[in-house]
Amino acid sequence: MVWEWDADADHKVSDLWLLKEELSRSNKVVYAKWYQNRATFFSKETFVNMMAFQRSDSPLSHESKTILEALEMDSPLSTKQLKEIADLQGRYLESTYNRAMKALWQRLLIVAYGEIEDSSFPSTAVGATKTLFEPLWNQSLTISHEEAHSYLLKKLGTDNKFWKFAQKILPAKT
Repeated sequence: MVWEWDADADHKVSDLWLLKEELSRSNKVVYAKWYQNRATFFSKETFVNMMAFQRSDSPLSHESKTILEALEMDSPLSTKQLKEIADLQGRYLESTYNRAMKALWQRLLIVAYGEIEDSSFPSTAVGATKTLFEPLWNQSLTISHEEAHSYLLKKLGTDNKFWKFAQKILPAKT
C-alpha cells in the first residue's frame, strides 16, 4: 500500500484514516498515542488496567500540567488550541510541546477522541481521560498496581511488545 495523500493514492489509506477517527469516537475502544508514541487502540478492560499500572505520583512538567488542566476543563481540543493555551506555538517550541504530550499519552492521562477541523487538514481531537472516560478513570482508581500487573501479564503475555513497552515506560513511584 502506498501511503500518499494524492489522487493516485490507494483508497485504503483514506479508509484507514476514516476508520481511526470513527473508532476513536465510538466509545467501544479507547485510542491513545501510546505504543512508541503511535496510534494504539485499547479494549476498555485493558485500558483500565493499563491506567492503573501506569499511575504515578511523580510530577509532570509545567507544560504537561498546563495542557492537562486545560483538557480537564474543556475536552476535546485540537492541537492548535492546545498549543495556544500552553503558549507553545511555533517551530522552536514544537519539541517542548511534543515532550509534554508524550508524558500525558504514556501515562494515559489523555486520549484521542475524533477530529477537529481547524486548519487545511483535520487535527486529532485530544481530551483528558478523566473527563471523556470518567467511569473508566474511576474504575482504574480501584485497581492496585499489583492487580493491574497481574491482569496485563495474563492478558498480554511476557513476550508481548505492548507489555514490554508498558514496563519500559513505567513512571517512577514516589
